[in-house]
Amino acid sequence: MNKKYIPSALILYLNYFIHGIGCSLLSQQVVKEMLAEQWGVGDVMTVTAVAAALGLGRLISLPFAGPLSDKLGRRISVLIGVASYVIFFVGIAFSPNMTVAYIAAILGGIANSFLDTATYPAVSEIIYKYTGIATMGIKFFISIAQLLMPFFLGIAAGTSMSYAALPLAAGVVIAILGVLAIFAPLPAASESGKSESFIDNLKNAHFSLESVALILIGFTSTATFQLWLNCAQTFGKEIAGIASDKVSIMQTYYSAGTMVALIVTSLLITKFKQVRFLVIYPAISVGMLALVYLFKTPFICYLGAFVIGYAAAGGVLQMATATVNDLFPKIKGTITSLVMIASSLCNYTILTAAAKMTSTQVILMNIVITVIGVGLAIFVNLRYGTLLQKAEEN
Repeated sequence: MNKKYIPSALILYLNYFIHGIGCSLLSQQVVKEMLAEQWGVGDVMTVTAVAAALGLGRLISLPFAGPLSDKLGRRISVLIGVASYVIFFVGIAFSPNMTVAYIAAILGGIANSFLDTATYPAVSEIIYKYTGIATMGIKFFISIAQLLMPFFLGIAAGTSMSYAALPLAAGVVIAILGVLAIFAPLPAASESGKSESFIDNLKNAHFSLESVALILIGFTSTATFQLWLNCAQTFGKEIAGIASDKVSIMQTYYSAGTMVALIVTSLLITKFKQVRFLVIYPAISVGMLALVYLFKTPFICYLGAFVIGYAAAGGVLQMATATVNDLFPKIKGTITSLVMIASSLCNYTILTAAAKMTSTQVILMNIVITVIGVGLAIFVNLRYGTLLQKAEEN
């Protein structure tokens, strides 16, 4: 890695620190309660429907965000993402009703799309020897933000500030990062673009059942951690009997598990193929979710938060993205779009469904989807060697 790109990589990763605040903000029980009151709705699970709009925004924008990243270069896509995120944070802070919040959340999803399709390829081009580690760095910064989320909420509560101050502060910080991104040097591959459209790129790509399975893992891996992230605190409070002032600690355990996974996996990934973890980690998640569903105790919920943070949110989506990028090196932005479309489809459909279910039913649905993900990953692993050989020949 060229040392001159280290500050650029840091700016790209710090964007995801703010993204970590954005993607977990609507899942915090105290924030959900505040927003439910702010919007005049009675059920806090209704806020989950707004969180689902993040997925809708991603679905709308991903088909053209990826090709634009390939065509115009990574910098332009980063700036579009930053600008959209500023609007999202301000919109959530001042939303008088669900309609305004829903529109803001769609823009948040659009922001996420442009950041994803620019940052995943860009960091892979900067840290080109270890693409899996490069993409897991994104998740690491997300996890740091989520680990600190209870601390941020505690500051707001302790100083009698409104919880709305948190998204406002996040909007200011990401705007500053956007200005820095204008001047940050990037590799030539990130600066220059191609002329192919999304459809042309798809026509020229040679998809197999295995590569489709990898893209579908974008759906199943997202479901595992998003269903937990958005509904586990409600389950912990209503079913397991965790006190209201202690339930947010689940977020700390979850984030701690994620960070441990990212460190451990970053070490292991230099010795073992990253594709192997696509089976191992979801299998661990299935076992832990089953324990939470069966025992329903505070201890199991805290343990579950750490284990799900480790096994579900500890880089599975990022490793799947890095793996499929290795198979399609010429269209990284577009292929990242496909994985993220699957992830966003999950975000929208699964969280919309979860908003109408009890937290216990959500845990059960999570088990079923994660088992499907394990099956897809086993299929990919059986054929990975052949796929990689074909990619190198092409």
